Amino acid sequence: MELNLTRVDYVQVGLTSPKCLRVLPSSSPKSQQKVVVGDHDGMVQLFTMKRGEVQFGFSTHAGKSITRLELGGAIGTVKDKIFVSSGNEVRGYTKKGKQFLGFDTNLTEEIKSMHISGSDLLVCGDYVYNHYHDCQDSNYYLAADKINDIISLPAEKCEYLKATLFAEQMKSLVPVLACEDRLLRVMRDSEVLYSVELPSPPSSLQLFYNDGGENGDQLLYGTSDGKIGLVQLGRGSAVHRWVCESGSGVGSTSTSRYGGITCMDHHDMTGDGVRDLIVGRDDGSVEVFSYEDGDESEPTLRFSIACSESVTSVQGGVVGNAGYEEIIASTYTGWIFGVTSEPMDRHMTSESGVVHISQDSKLKIQRLRSEIDDLQQQVLRERDQYQAATQSAFPGISAVPFFSVNDKITLNRSDASYLLSLEVQTAIDNVLLQSDVPIDLLDVEKNSAVVSYSTCDPDSGNFLLATYRCQANTTRLEVRIRTIEGQYGTLQAYITPRLQPKCCQVRQYRIKPLSLHSRIHSFDPNRPYNTLTLKGQFTLPEIHAWVVFCLPELPERTPAEEHAEFTFVSTFLDTQLQCVYGAGEAVFKSDNISTISILKDVLTKEATRKKVRLDISCEVSEESVVHALHLLHPRLEAQLMLAKQVSLIEALRELGSHEADTSFLSPEYQHILDNADELQAQYRKQPCHLERLYGMITDLYIDKYKFRGVNVKSRVPQLLEILDNYGSLNIQHLINFFQAQ
Repeated sequence: MELNLTRVDYVQVGLTSPKCLRVLPSSSPKSQQKVVVGDHDGMVQLFTMKRGEVQFGFSTHAGKSITRLELGGAIGTVKDKIFVSSGNEVRGYTKKGKQFLGFDTNLTEEIKSMHISGSDLLVCGDYVYNHYHDCQDSNYYLAADKINDIISLPAEKCEYLKATLFAEQMKSLVPVLACEDRLLRVMRDSEVLYSVELPSPPSSLQLFYNDGGENGDQLLYGTSDGKIGLVQLGRGSAVHRWVCESGSGVGSTSTSRYGGITCMDHHDMTGDGVRDLIVGRDDGSVEVFSYEDGDESEPTLRFSIACSESVTSVQGGVVGNAGYEEIIASTYTGWIFGVTSEPMDRHMTSESGVVHISQDSKLKIQRLRSEIDDLQQQVLRERDQYQAATQSAFPGISAVPFFSVNDKITLNRSDASYLLSLEVQTAIDNVLLQSDVPIDLLDVEKNSAVVSYSTCDPDSGNFLLATYRCQANTTRLEVRIRTIEGQYGTLQAYITPRLQPKCCQVRQYRIKPLSLHSRIHSFDPNRPYNTLTLKGQFTLPEIHAWVVFCLPELPERTPAEEHAEFTFVSTFLDTQLQCVYGAGEAVFKSDNISTISILKDVLTKEATRKKVRLDISCEVSEESVVHALHLLHPRLEAQLMLAKQVSLIEALRELGSHEADTSFLSPEYQHILDNADELQAQYRKQPCHLERLYGMITDLYIDKYKFRGVNVKSRVPQLLEILDNYGSLNIQHLINFFQAQ
């Protein structure tokens, strides 16, 4: 069934955090529902729609910025109690706005995520999880990495859970933590019962069908790179039912990338009696997926709408008019809007080319025009007062305005690039990017800003200076960058909004030495590994700080155990790196000798800076070099073929313009001509890919002999000549050159 949904704006509140909007349950199907929202100004507001007008039920100030809003109630009853987290406090309100709970959790961290189940309150800061029962501290856990979300399996179905999941050892509550280290941690009291490894860092959790499915043990997760997955929690492990990859769905291409998942909900939008999955993303997309085969296969995308701001909450319900299902959503800057199934032309009729509007619509248009006129007059008065105050003889009142910036930089494993997203609560004028290390800026399809480059002097430590000039009313900008491993430094973004007086905020992002490595939890012991061993008078916090300096996706907090173990995979080459370290000793294993070389250089420099003496030993595997070349071979071959095909396009097109029939061309040339636009687009998306592969092979060659104490830089031109003729040769010629003394 095709969905025809239309956006309708309702109201604007302050800045909102993820999952700070909820639709209250209705007393009868298809009747209008109330909406409650909390914002960064500390306001909790409940409203409903009557005849196209917003009617506020209550508006109250809950203290500091609201970070989460949940609905709760006694087990088995309607969940119409409103709970909000602000700072380290949790407050409860009735649907009439009366406060019935004010609870100080005494957490040292600000509450970032929260879940309510009956009389059980689950709250999480960045690393701390606390469970309160009837406002009494019950359980506590300190996570190894940042906690992004929390949920519990439904206590209403606890009888099944007691019988099959954890037997007698389990209480009715089964909390699940979504952590930045790509793990779901299933809790039992204050301990982790088991962990579930995910393909990417989870950013949002939601019960399947909002109730966990038939047995209450199915859980949906959304990831920071746009994946959606379903897991079924078992007795001591979990079963992955399906994973919906980013870029899958209607109208997507193999190179498209969806934004990270910020929120999910289930509601029957198609009217077939089965709840559909509603998804909100940080790139401004709101999507509706339908389950064709229940939970047996991944859902199918039925509808998608995009707005210019990141979506923080989505809920299904009946809000605008009775009888019409809709999605109610909130954005980062505070816009509350609906995506409704109500036909927008039902209030209009057309006769003989003349459109007739209903009386209600006429009154609504008149009210909107009057409101716009009032706002314009108010803006003019305020502007005149400001100008008069700044030009008076008394001390001026000009002040730099404060504006919030929602920024995030994430590593995309599919193409080994970083996506930097910048979102401001007001329109962006321009963004200046400056880097003291070489990086490449790649095309972003959704980016409409005009970029201009300035000349810079690498000798002064300035490798990039680029300015993005945004169009009017642009509040969100995405920039895709690719780094070079071994080159580390700082990327700075100077964000200038369209405000008076002119002001700017600076955001800094560390480019790490092994920036293209991504965290995993499985280590392949059968590869040929090079080993780097460090021994010295260093503590666990010191060596952990050095490793964090080198590698991304690691928690800043020192591990609680005596020894730490982390595993990484290169997103560019698929080689692995294992780090095992504790006080006084650290061991690093990698099947890429260049990775070991970078680690050795950086860690030695950090130890020297801290005046820590190190004993360094390296075990080099000759087989690892051949292994790395075999990993590079298909990528190098594909890029050389792509470059060759692109170079032939213009000549083939010119030939095609002179010849009406091109059937005489070989199948290879015919394929190039038929797919010319796609090949050129693919080449533009990876402008420096071939140069990167050349650089990696050159570094591999230099690093291999560097560990032997031999300088082979004079032979690099011969290596580049072999690479230039790689298409007519084979990989064995390259291996022979590496092995020649």
